[in-house]
Amino acid sequence: MAKQQTEVRELDEGSYVMMDETPSKITSYSTAKPGKHGSAKARIDGKGVFDGKKRSLSQPVDAKVWVPIINRKQGQVVNVDDDELQVMDLESYDTFVMVNPGDEDLEPDDQIEFLEYEGQRKIV
Repeated sequence: MAKQQTEVRELDEGSYVMMDETPSKITSYSTAKPGKHGSAKARIDGKGVFDGKKRSLSQPVDAKVWVPIINRKQGQVVNVDDDELQVMDLESYDTFVMVNPGDEDLEPDDQIEFLEYEGQRKIV
């Protein structure tokens, strides 16, 4: 599995964290100062990288959380078929099928950038 452990205090907005076993990008990070009988707490709000769902997490700042290692890769569109794209990874020359996000008009031979984590891929 491509993930590592880190403390909550080392996270910041824009970085990635595992929330509900799903890689999520942190949209907001806030801390509450320590109380009389406890440590400082952090509240983290995020959005799923591949599914777009909003999630939140509340942990002590010294707790350990998992951070996914998401690879950013370059690819080339080989074929466009309705809402599916056949893409070739420019590093390993593997070809695979991705869903066309629909907001971009992609043609064969277009260069794209995509995120990859454990078999999940998303065009950036």
